[in-house]
Amino acid sequence: QVQLVESGGGLVQAGGSLRLSCAASGSVFRLHTMAWYRQAPGKQRELVAAITSSGSTNYADSVKGRFTISRDNAKNTMYLQMNSLKPEDTARYYCNAEIMTGIIGSTNYWGQGTQVTVSS
Repeated sequence: QVQLVESGGGLVQAGGSLRLSCAASGSVFRLHTMAWYRQAPGKQRELVAAITSSGSTNYADSVKGRFTISRDNAKNTMYLQMNSLKPEDTARYYCNAEIMTGIIGSTNYWGQGTQVTVSS
C-alpha cells in the first residue's frame, strides 16, 4: 500500500507564507509526476502546480511568481512554498502523485489534504 501524507497547512495573514509537504510512504518503487491541487468550498478542484520526476514544473496562472513547487526524490517528498498569500488562496490543498509500486504500471494516488486559510 501507498500513502501520501500532507503537512504544513494552517492559518496565515494575507502576505504571509506557508510551506506544504507531501511525503509518500509504503511500497513506492518510483515516483513520476507529482502535483498540488486545491479545492475551495463550492468550487471545483483545480491544479496549482506540478513537477515531473526530472524537475520540470508548471503552475496555474493564479500562483505564478508566488508559489514554488519542488521535490526531494531521495525522500519521496514534494514541497510547495507559498509566498505572498492572498485570501483567495484559501482552500484545502491536496497532494497527487503517479506512483509505480513495481516494475510495471503505475497508479494515481491522492492525499487527504491540508487546510490553508488566509485571513485578510
